Amino acid sequence: MSAAPLVRRDTGPHAASLLTPGRIGSLALPNRIIVTAMGVSLAEEDGTVGRRLIDYHVTQAKGGAGLIIMGVTGVAWPVGAVQPKQSAISDDRFLPGLARLVEEVHAAGGRIAAQLHHGGLVATYSAQHGHPLWAPCYPPPFAGDFPDYFLPEEMAAFAGAMPTIRLLDEADIALVVRQFADAARRAQQAGFDGVEIHAGHGYLLSSFLSPATNSRADGYGGDLAGRARLLLEAVRAARAAVGADFPLWVKIDAREIGRTGGITLDLAIQLARLLEAEGVDAITVSAYHDVGQGKLHSASNIPHEPGAHLDHAAAIRKALSIPVIASGRVEIERGEQGLAKGQFDFLAMGRKLLADPDLPLKLKQGRAEDIRPCIYCYTCVSTAYLREQVRCAVRPETGYEDRDWTPAKVPGHVVIVGGGPAGMEAARRLDLAGARVTLIERSDRLGGTLRFAGLAYEPNERLLDWLRRRIARSKVDVRLRTDATAETIAALKPDRVIVATGAVRDMPPIPGHEQDHVLSGDDLRAMMLGEDAPELRRKTSWPTRLATRLGAATGATANLELVRRATRLWMPLGKRIVILGGELVGVELAEYLAERGREVAIVGEAPKFGGGLLLVRRMRLLAELREHGVAMFPGASAIRIGKEAVTFTDADGTARSLPADSVIVAMGAHGDSTLADALRAAGHDVTEIGDGTGVGYIEGAMRGAAEAVAAMGR
Repeated sequence: MSAAPLVRRDTGPHAASLLTPGRIGSLALPNRIIVTAMGVSLAEEDGTVGRRLIDYHVTQAKGGAGLIIMGVTGVAWPVGAVQPKQSAISDDRFLPGLARLVEEVHAAGGRIAAQLHHGGLVATYSAQHGHPLWAPCYPPPFAGDFPDYFLPEEMAAFAGAMPTIRLLDEADIALVVRQFADAARRAQQAGFDGVEIHAGHGYLLSSFLSPATNSRADGYGGDLAGRARLLLEAVRAARAAVGADFPLWVKIDAREIGRTGGITLDLAIQLARLLEAEGVDAITVSAYHDVGQGKLHSASNIPHEPGAHLDHAAAIRKALSIPVIASGRVEIERGEQGLAKGQFDFLAMGRKLLADPDLPLKLKQGRAEDIRPCIYCYTCVSTAYLREQVRCAVRPETGYEDRDWTPAKVPGHVVIVGGGPAGMEAARRLDLAGARVTLIERSDRLGGTLRFAGLAYEPNERLLDWLRRRIARSKVDVRLRTDATAETIAALKPDRVIVATGAVRDMPPIPGHEQDHVLSGDDLRAMMLGEDAPELRRKTSWPTRLATRLGAATGATANLELVRRATRLWMPLGKRIVILGGELVGVELAEYLAERGREVAIVGEAPKFGGGLLLVRRMRLLAELREHGVAMFPGASAIRIGKEAVTFTDADGTARSLPADSVIVAMGAHGDSTLADALRAAGHDVTEIGDGTGVGYIEGAMRGAAEAVAAMGR
């Protein structure tokens, strides 16, 4: 091993911040924001780099990130591939595409490194195509609830024969070492600014590192020195291939959450020291988990808890003299604090830069309020699980940067009916394109169902606030408390009309639904947000009506954070609540109510709950509902609402009765084209978007708006 390098991180009185320059080995970076490596499935079918992947990374370069790390670039492709359309670096034939990518990123002012990757035991995609899973030894038997969260239609992505496992002998290990070294050489030859060797997340190198998956008795097992031998040999060979000055670093797990006998922080610190002694230029700190436990898939490398790994990154940084790259749902303010305190040297962002690749540039320009927020819905992450290309719920362009999202011909005057997320997003885009826009909303404020979604799940409120700010700063003519009729719209003389009125939420014909203790989703939304509704007047007491009116009059119910706090103290609902309907609205509402001390049960006809939620968020939310004690009864039939109980037949055919002081019906939403059809009949050029065309939730609203605007004039 070579001697430990000299100190290469910032010292002195001036603390680092996200926008101060930094250095990884010989690589000078203009700021401390790094696009973390992500598998996005945007390469070509044959592993080569094409237009879509180039445009995706060029957009990030233009957005001002200090460094882009290109994800999961296969050193042994097609062996070790974890997803379709994964980029490859396993042969010289991939060099032309890789070189074009680097050239265009550099031309856009960016810097880019390649992440060198071998999927090992996690490479189930390549296993579907007949390639064995490479591993140090046979893994422990799979156990846990992970498969239970997939909806039936999602299981098709995993069809195929049971994979086989290849236990690596010394010749195989020598091949792996050569593959990493050759990949590093190719990255340098293609012009990349550095390489990151991926030794985490259950992939091949980390399967050797973890005591939970490596029980070998030869020189590549046993103690840490043995388990780390493959990684250290790969690092040594890669360094020899690229020379001492080419930036090279390693991504490791600081821990394996929930995995018995897995990697611990102490082990990670020891490993980081071994890697520093080998001459690596930095350490990227991540984490992994027991894959059998569904909830843990949003606890490690894509954590739900803010700043989940920063203490571990800080502990590793204390043990080293080389830079540490931290990651893991770190908000901008927390990132600044961590850099100022010297807890880490760079911050790698994933989801935030998918939601807004211009985040670094906006920070530099003092426009933090303009940053489009990530709402942590796990759309982007879940695509990898379902073997689809990356996409983002709040930014439809992500993954589709090769498309032209501006209208071919800007219409003169567009009237938009409905001030929910679809209507606001369409108005925002048309205003930017130069159209004259009138936005009509029948209530007294913008937001639509996104207001209630923001109440139940706080990150959604960030999108609501962002959309409202964008509309407030635009030239859009907003008309609140206005009913859209054929006469109203005709008087405005529009060139185009967009109908974004949202879904209709009829009360389904469930026996007993007419009783006063039964609320529809719209009833509950009106109650929580201080809105008036005829049905609600009948179903609530005068103190409740007075409280909601006062809240509306004083503006208290417009403050969602205030409502969230107040409802922990008082809500006009009974102690025992049964929710009918187990899709997104029902389960998020169950979480909201359970956190406020209610005894909650969910009853629904769907065979599995969580429809409308993306897989990774579904795994976490349903697990947390069980932790809250929420009883769930999917596959129910013969549902009836009585005065004091809800009765039904469960999925096993057993008759059940659940005591209920309040019943909330979170089902029955559907699209409605009545207004759009009437406007067409009156001769208007009409486009429908949002939930009025069928319930698509936030992603459907944002994507539908973007696509409708882009299609204008084509």
